[in-house]
Amino acid sequence: MKTLLTSVVFASALFAQPSAPPAPRAAAPSDELNKNLPSWIRLSGEYRIRNEGQEGAAFKPSNDDNYLLSRLRLDLLLRPASWLKLFAQTQDSRVFWKNLKPYGPPYQNTFDLRIAYIEIGDSDKKNIGIRVGRQEINLGDQRLVGSTNWTNNARTFDAVRLTLRSGGYRLDAFASSVVVQVDGAPDHHLQGSNLHGLYGGIDKLVPGAAIEPYIFWRLIPRVKTELGKIANEDMKTAGFRWVGKVRGGLDYGTEIAAQTGFAGKASIGAWAGHWVTGYTLAAARWKPRMLIEYNYATGDKNPKDGSRGTFDQLYPAAHDKYGLADQVGWRNIKDLRTGIELTPRHKMTSAVVYHDYWLASARDGLYAASGALMVRKLDGSAGTHVGQELDVQGFYAFNKSTLFGAGIGHLFPGEFLKKASPGHSYTYPFVTLAFSF
Repeated sequence: MKTLLTSVVFASALFAQPSAPPAPRAAAPSDELNKNLPSWIRLSGEYRIRNEGQEGAAFKPSNDDNYLLSRLRLDLLLRPASWLKLFAQTQDSRVFWKNLKPYGPPYQNTFDLRIAYIEIGDSDKKNIGIRVGRQEINLGDQRLVGSTNWTNNARTFDAVRLTLRSGGYRLDAFASSVVVQVDGAPDHHLQGSNLHGLYGGIDKLVPGAAIEPYIFWRLIPRVKTELGKIANEDMKTAGFRWVGKVRGGLDYGTEIAAQTGFAGKASIGAWAGHWVTGYTLAAARWKPRMLIEYNYATGDKNPKDGSRGTFDQLYPAAHDKYGLADQVGWRNIKDLRTGIELTPRHKMTSAVVYHDYWLASARDGLYAASGALMVRKLDGSAGTHVGQELDVQGFYAFNKSTLFGAGIGHLFPGEFLKKASPGHSYTYPFVTLAFSF
């Protein structure tokens, strides 16, 4: 309860900030250091600390936690030629005072090599670039593939990635394997667990819009099927993302993906969709943006038929996409989201958002933002209304180096959670401070 009250106080302070000009960029320690180094060597880093809590974890009464997350990143960039870049990042992530022990991912992974790649060309700015090694892969809105930087450890891939762009068109082609994190030991990918993909971009076909078609191919060894057998999985995900703006402050976005494949002899067939529209009053004070959004993902209608109908969200950066509390993911869900986003001052953003959740299939379960199964009632007798969530959060950039944020998400249980779980409400408060140097 102490963390909850602290977060509310900080969030209230954020909304009460008076209007003021943006603060100048503070000199970073690495600025002075880099002045004394050759121009092709650059050092930088980031430190982030976050206090967060869980009240009513697993929807159980008196199942609370309050802990501190610490993350330090140190970066080394070598650019001996305009067409050649080498980048490495070490990371030390730790958790303090958490109830659950022993500590480990996703809360803790002490000193390890997070990123290490060589790049020929320039994947970010030039027409061609090829990047080989351990790296982040962030595609589109990261609903399917992202680095999930909100978590204390975050995600990387051992990958080969080719980026091509020309005249408003772009293409990313990659072969990768997600890195498995182990606290106290070097991280490594799992042999035979692979994600390959093609991700496109078309910027000039529709005025003011970007269309991004994609296809992913995932292979995973030794997965457990719904009938309890161990088999290899071979799954394809194809879809597109379309986002744009219309004159007068209207914006829109959609993403639709379908999945097919096999896990052993069991077939896979699922799909998911995301639709959002927003309207910004640019001339009004605080520049309010009103939004309404709907997210849908199929669930499994028969847990005993040997085929899988639950949509698989792959490797997303899912934090706050289906609720700040992260108790809901893009699997077996109907999520109606509406709210308002505000910019009270130049360096500040804030939002108040409401969700209403329903299961797509009563015989499937509720999945968290991580994709993990939270609650399930196999006979479907608990109904489909999961509950409602209210989120309030804000962020303030003191300068280009320092970012402060606070927020709170509260999930009110509906019929499904009351019947299929202990039925207690869930609250997630946080206070965070990040410093780049």
